[in-house]
Amino acid sequence: MPEPELSTAWSRAFGLSLPVVNAPMGGVAGGRLAAAVTRAGGLGMIGMGSAGSVAALERELPHLDGVPGPFGIGLVDWVIRAEPGLLPAAIAARPALISVSFGTDMSWVPELHEAGILAATQVFTLDDAHRAQDAGVDVLVARGSEGGGHGAVEVPTLPLLESIVADVPVPVLAAGGIATAQDLAVALAAGASGVWLGTCLAACAESMLSDRDRGAMLAATAEDTLATRVFDVAMELPWPARFPARVLRNAFTDRWSDRIEDLPEEARTALRAGRAAHDPDIVPIDAGICVGAVTEVRPVAQVLDDLCSGAANLL
Repeated sequence: MPEPELSTAWSRAFGLSLPVVNAPMGGVAGGRLAAAVTRAGGLGMIGMGSAGSVAALERELPHLDGVPGPFGIGLVDWVIRAEPGLLPAAIAARPALISVSFGTDMSWVPELHEAGILAATQVFTLDDAHRAQDAGVDVLVARGSEGGGHGAVEVPTLPLLESIVADVPVPVLAAGGIATAQDLAVALAAGASGVWLGTCLAACAESMLSDRDRGAMLAATAEDTLATRVFDVAMELPWPARFPARVLRNAFTDRWSDRIEDLPEEARTALRAGRAAHDPDIVPIDAGICVGAVTEVRPVAQVLDDLCSGAANLL
C-alpha cells in the first residue's frame, strides 16, 4: 500500500512536494541546508541574520546552483537598512520568495512584486497579520512564542495560527515548537498552509552549526531554553526590544540575563572571548522549546521524510 502524500493547496501551487519551509536562521541556514530542503521537496531558505551582508549571501548562493526546485532568502529588517546592498542582491538572485521580518516599514513588498518575487514576513499577533496583509504580503509566518531565535513572546503558536487563519485570507505558515509528526499534523489540521521549521533542522548535517553547538542542542531539553536580550545588548545589536531571542541557557545567560539594563563591560569582554573560542557555554545558540525532540545529527531529507510521512499517516 503506497504511503499517503502530504500537501496543501499552497504547497502544490508553489511547486513543492512537501508543505515545508526551513526557517532562514542566521548562521545556521546556509546554502547547503537550503539546497537539502529544496531537494527533499520543500522550500529551502538561505538565512541572512544579524551578520547578513552581500558577501555572505554571495558565499551561500552557489550551493543552490543546479538544484531543481524553488528556494527563498530570509532577511532582517534592520539589517537591510544597515546594509543597503543586501536586498537588491537578494532580488538579483531570483528566489521564488523573500521574507523580511522584525520591522514595520513594508516598502520592500512592492520591490519584490515588481521583480516577480513573492513576499513573506513573520507575524506575532493578529494585528501584525492585518498590517502585513494590507501591505500586500503574500505569505504570513505565524511565529509563536515557542520558537527559537528572535521573535515576540506574546502568543503561543497554535492559538496565534488559529486566530490568523480564521481572519486573514492569506496563506499562513505555522512556526514555533514544531519538531514531530504530531506537531506537523496539528498545524495542518488547524489550517496552516505549511510549516516553517527551525530547531528541528538546526542540528542537521547540512547546517552551519559547529559540532560543539550541535552537541549542546542534542543534550538540551525544553527546560533549557529562555527568551532573553542579553546577547543582543552585549553585542550592541539594534534588535527591537520586542524581539528577544530564545536560546539555550548557559553560563553567560545564568550570570547576566538579569542585568541587561546595566550590563557591565566585564560581560561584553567575556562574550567576545567566548565567541573567539566558540565556547557553547558563553555564545548564543538559538533553540525553541521543541529542542528536546532533537536527539541526533541526521540528514535533512531523513528528518523531513519522517516528519511528513508520519503526519500524513496521522491525518
